[in-house]
Amino acid sequence: MTFPFRDRRDAGRKLADALPALDPENTVVVALPRGGVSVAEEICRRFHLPLDLVFVRKIGMPHQPEVALGAVVDGDAPEVIVNPRILEYSGFTEDDIAEMGRQLLPEIERRKMLYLQGIRRPTLRAKTVVVVDDGVATGATLRASLTALRRVKPKGIIVALPTAPPETLPMMAELADEVICLDRPRAFRAVGAAYASFPQTQDAEVIAALQRCAQWNNDRDADQ
Repeated sequence: MTFPFRDRRDAGRKLADALPALDPENTVVVALPRGGVSVAEEICRRFHLPLDLVFVRKIGMPHQPEVALGAVVDGDAPEVIVNPRILEYSGFTEDDIAEMGRQLLPEIERRKMLYLQGIRRPTLRAKTVVVVDDGVATGATLRASLTALRRVKPKGIIVALPTAPPETLPMMAELADEVICLDRPRAFRAVGAAYASFPQTQDAEVIAALQRCAQWNNDRDADQ
């Protein structure tokens, strides 16, 4: 059996090949942790770009956590995005889902404190922002992320995805200026089905990737 990608790093290198030329002075890569970070790091490595994170969590259906009722993303005012296709038959109201999202905020805060220790976050305002994940299924977490990122007024948003079902991409195009997706299987099963190796990304890997990208950019600035 052949797979589009060997692993997340292979997907990141292939996405880097597909992206337009990116100006390091005016571009920031923003990854959805944890799975999007290894993909994003390869793009940062190719173009010498800073890496940031968007802190978002899927709101899973009780007893079926893989089914996304929506997503919550951190910010000055945390944003909850509801998945309308799932809401119809879930038996929950939008208020129910908003409350579920609020219950996830402590874990988002834990991750923020853990991942960003000693990291100076780049500004996103008036920059081109490349938003990266390891793939999309329902698109709920990515949609929440894009909605929140629009609020900081970037110059433009490029969504870069290794794999996604074709029907989710128009929804992404409504929130981004450009969507690049390499693998669009009609019979989409799961994000992991596009990878020969798809282990869970660990917190330590996220921290190491952020520190490497920060060091590359510090070194670049010192050389200028």
